[in-house]
Amino acid sequence: MSALTFGIDARAGAEEGAGGGRVVRELLRAFAARDDDHRYRIFVRRAWDEPLDERFSWELIGARDPVWHILAARAADRSCDAFLSTNSYLTAWFMRRPCVPVVFDLVAFDPALRPQRRSGLIERATLRPAVRRSAALVAISEATAQALVARYPAAAGKLVVAPLAASPALDGARGRLPDGVAQGGFVLAVGTLEPRKNLPRLVEAYRRLAPELQAAHPLVVTGRLGWEAGETLAALDSLGDRVVRTGFVPDDELAELYRRCAVFAYPSLGEGFGLPVLEAMAAGAVVLTSDRSSLPEVGGDAVAYCDPTDTASIARELRRLLTDGALRDELRGRAPRRAAQFTWDRTAATVLETLERVSCEHRAGR
Repeated sequence: MSALTFGIDARAGAEEGAGGGRVVRELLRAFAARDDDHRYRIFVRRAWDEPLDERFSWELIGARDPVWHILAARAADRSCDAFLSTNSYLTAWFMRRPCVPVVFDLVAFDPALRPQRRSGLIERATLRPAVRRSAALVAISEATAQALVARYPAAAGKLVVAPLAASPALDGARGRLPDGVAQGGFVLAVGTLEPRKNLPRLVEAYRRLAPELQAAHPLVVTGRLGWEAGETLAALDSLGDRVVRTGFVPDDELAELYRRCAVFAYPSLGEGFGLPVLEAMAAGAVVLTSDRSSLPEVGGDAVAYCDPTDTASIARELRRLLTDGALRDELRGRAPRRAAQFTWDRTAATVLETLERVSCEHRAGR
C-alpha cells in the first residue's frame, strides 16, 4: 500500500495523566514502533517530549473548544487522508476527509452512573451526528460496541473493536511507594474519585471485614478528585487511619502499588474497558472487579468478580481473597498470562487497518 498521511487528535496525551491520555500516548508509541511509510500529523494544543521519528509532525492549534475542532478539521482536510478523533465526536461534524472517532464508553447516556454533567451533555449532543458522518467507529471493547449499536443501530456497519492494553511503562518500573503507604498487604483502589467507581460501597464492604483483617490490610485509594465526590470523600474519611489517599501518582509509584497490594479492588458500576484492571493483572496483582459491562472481557478467568450493586457481594469476595492464600496464588499466576493477550501493537494494527481502509474507500469514491 502506498504511504498515507493520518491525522490524530492527541490533545489528551498532554492534558490528561491517565485514561484517554494514557491511551493516546501508548497509541503513538505503538504507531512509531511499526515499520510503515505512513506519515502522522499529531494535532494538539501543546506538544510534549515524545521520542517519535521523522514520520511524525506536530500540528499546534491553540484554540479552545469548539473552535479547535473547526480549525483541526480544516487543517486535516488539507493535509491528511484520514483523521483519528480520540477525544471528541465534534471534529467528525466538520470533516470532508474520512474521520474515525474512538468510542470509549456510553457512560454519558446512563443516568445511574452519574456522569460529569458538562461532558455528558456534550457527548449526548454530538454522538448521533458523529455516527452519521464518520467513515468508521473504533470501540475499545465489545461491551462498548454493543451499547453503541443498541442506541444507534446505524453504527453497526461502521464499528471496529480495538481492545486496549497495559502500558509497557508500568512493566518493570520501579519507584517508591507514596507517602503513608505500608510496604505491602494493603487493599488498593485506583481511579478518578467519581460516582461510578463505587467507592462508598467498597468502603462499606471493607467495614464488614473482621477488625484483624482491617488492621493487616489498610485501604489505599489512588486517583485524582473528580466530580460529585462528596459521598465518596465522606465514606473514605469515615475510615480514619485505616485509609490512605494518595491523589494522582506517577507511573513508577503506580507500578509499585500494583505489585505490592494484597488485593486490587475495582467494583466499578460501568466501564468502557477498565484499563486499571488490566494494568493490575499485568503486574501480577490479585484482582476483584465487577461482573458487568466490559470488565469480564478484560479479566476472563484470571480475576474474582462481584456484584457491584451488592455490598455483601463485594465484602464476601474481598474477604475470600484476603484469607485464601491458595486462591491468591492461583490468580497471581493467571493474571499476567491473561494480560499478555492484550497488546498495544494489536490495538495499533486494528486502528491503522481501519484508517487505511477508509482512506482507500474515500479515494476510490472520488
